[in-house]
Amino acid sequence: MRAAIVEAPGKVSVVSVPDPAPGPREVVVEVAACGLCGTDLHILQGEFAPTLPIVPGHEFAGVVVAAGADVSEVAVGDRVAVDPSLPCHECRYCRVGRGNLCDRFGAIGVTTAGGAAEFAVAPVANCVRLPEHIEVGDAALIEPLSCAVRGYDVLRGTLGAQVLIYGSGTMGLMMLELAKRTGAVGVDVLDINPDRLATAELLGCSGAAASAEELDRAPRGWDVVIDATGNAAAIQDGLGRVAKGGTFLQFGVSDYAARAVIEPYRIYNQEITITGSMAVLHSYERAAALFASGVLDPGVFISDRLPLEQYPQAIDRFRAGLGRKIVVEP
Repeated sequence: MRAAIVEAPGKVSVVSVPDPAPGPREVVVEVAACGLCGTDLHILQGEFAPTLPIVPGHEFAGVVVAAGADVSEVAVGDRVAVDPSLPCHECRYCRVGRGNLCDRFGAIGVTTAGGAAEFAVAPVANCVRLPEHIEVGDAALIEPLSCAVRGYDVLRGTLGAQVLIYGSGTMGLMMLELAKRTGAVGVDVLDINPDRLATAELLGCSGAAASAEELDRAPRGWDVVIDATGNAAAIQDGLGRVAKGGTFLQFGVSDYAARAVIEPYRIYNQEITITGSMAVLHSYERAAALFASGVLDPGVFISDRLPLEQYPQAIDRFRAGLGRKIVVEP
């Protein structure tokens, strides 16, 4: 089969590799579409993945083409979306229900071969069967949506909150869509990319601007501030925009070396909460149900569909900030 391989930091190519075979309680999925995200850029930089080479791709869906021993939950021909999470189920964090913080964290496409390939292996427990009305090529959006659902689990949204989101890429737009459905009275979006910002306006944000100073609520701040960029300058600015009693959520994935300065007295005196949201936690099935209900319009979210052979070009396009969700299709 053909697969994208990150061979070394900064080096990715599409090559022929042996077809995978399922083990017990595993299936082989013929990949219909695989999304790119910021994690893939980190892997390309040599971060996250414990060893290279690796087949990336943790956002994917497809059709089951082979099943290993003791698989009864799905059958050959079933269309599925795949939760990439591979917690150990043994460490302290797994035992207390925090598998996303697993001491031996693993994920399909991060620590084992992923969906940027014609075929991918997944535990049957990670497969969610898709309803007939869902296009399997659109269902690569379920994994990032499950991360956004986890983010709102962390926020425990308050009715009537004013929300500010930094970044209108895929994740920022998903956070916008969920904010509208979790009781926010207003959702403002910031981005220096006018094309992406236009999409936030299309989806019905309350305000869209290149900087917070351009928005009416800047002097008093926002109840909830979400960074969906991972950019150190945006994070620093966002920390200063949280209203009294408000919450800052670090949702975007930063470089390891990124730093921001906090003001401990202000955090104490104004009872400001700073928190984070890491990947997927008990949220994939709910995201699949939300997706099936039409919470996202794939036509808006997916801007580019490129053949697998163009994976290096897709990565370049994503890194340049072009488009929204970019998917490769084997």
